[in-house]
Amino acid sequence: MSTFTTRRELFVLPDGITYLDGNSLGPLPKAAAERARATITEEWGPMLITGWNKAHWMDLPGRLGDRIGRLIGAPAGSTVVGDTLSIKVYQAVASAVEMRPGRKVVLSDNGNFPSDLYMADGLLKSLGQGHELRIVDPQAVSDHITDEVAAVMLTHVDYRTGRLHDMKAITDKAHAHGALMIWDLAHSAGALPVDLTACNADIAVGCTYKYLNGGPGAPGFIHVRPDLIDQVRPALSGWLGHAAPFAFDLDYRPGEGISRMRVGTPPVIQMAVLDAALDAFDGIDMTELRARSIVLSERFIAEVEAGCKAVTLASPRDPHQRGSQVSFRFTEGYAAMQALIARGIIGDFRAPDIMRFGFCPLYNTEDEVSFAAAALIDIIATGEWDRPEFRTRKAVT
Repeated sequence: MSTFTTRRELFVLPDGITYLDGNSLGPLPKAAAERARATITEEWGPMLITGWNKAHWMDLPGRLGDRIGRLIGAPAGSTVVGDTLSIKVYQAVASAVEMRPGRKVVLSDNGNFPSDLYMADGLLKSLGQGHELRIVDPQAVSDHITDEVAAVMLTHVDYRTGRLHDMKAITDKAHAHGALMIWDLAHSAGALPVDLTACNADIAVGCTYKYLNGGPGAPGFIHVRPDLIDQVRPALSGWLGHAAPFAFDLDYRPGEGISRMRVGTPPVIQMAVLDAALDAFDGIDMTELRARSIVLSERFIAEVEAGCKAVTLASPRDPHQRGSQVSFRFTEGYAAMQALIARGIIGDFRAPDIMRFGFCPLYNTEDEVSFAAAALIDIIATGEWDRPEFRTRKAVT
């Protein structure tokens, strides 16, 4: 029995469901419910406010940051968990722009997750100093890194197509021009090997509810390269990023190291769930996980393309150029995905025509891949998708 087969047993995977949407929301780890129950009934209940000390709630952001750090090649003490990914993006861009005075461009691409772009644009407009958010095609990013760029902000894996940026090459190019490099690892952390240290990345952010299985609304994280952290002035000067939160000084003094990137009170129950979820990665070699992911995605592509000519691969053909997802374009992609979901095969849809399928070796199997491919082929061949109930758009796609 393989390591990944046994890890599948750690998750709640309902009978009759083939789940290929862990790139959007990971499934429930079986240990999470018990961990949440224990936090509520054995800590919050009897300990009340003393749980902050007795149960070490205040230590969770740093401790979980180090657990995630192992998966992204970050040294201990350089990653902290808390707030949302959007908040962490705001912190990252604000800090980078301030550390590069005189430069007015933040460079990103149109494959970046829109929320990252919204946060950066809103921040730059609020600064009112003539900064520009410059958005180019993903494949053209390197060509647009110039000496006027303060920071390059990219999502490592394109949320639509799964296209994978060359982290080392782009980071090197940014540094050659004096720019800071910000990576969003929302679709990378827990899905493929990442080595922030080897790539010399300046700042990285990410969420924990996708491949890390922390649950809906699970907190974000931020990493700052250790030699830079003391130069970073937190734009969001929250009380828990203060050097002495319980001194209640009226003046802000940033905390030491990565603690200064904390903002608000940590969501203890959600962090307890995340702590349990991260247990699934204990002992996992991310290189082996990546190899298994490629096997699954390659099988899916081969089987779908062998049986269906109506879809077009939107993801890179080379498996080493994409993350742990496969996207196909189909003119009626939304309806086709709803038809799949009605059969118990869950992926998701991104406008205008992309059907996304995530592959998570911790729980997905080759049999599931073949089952999903066959169903997709049949749904499109028979026109099963062409029903009013499948065409009606829901709030979440």
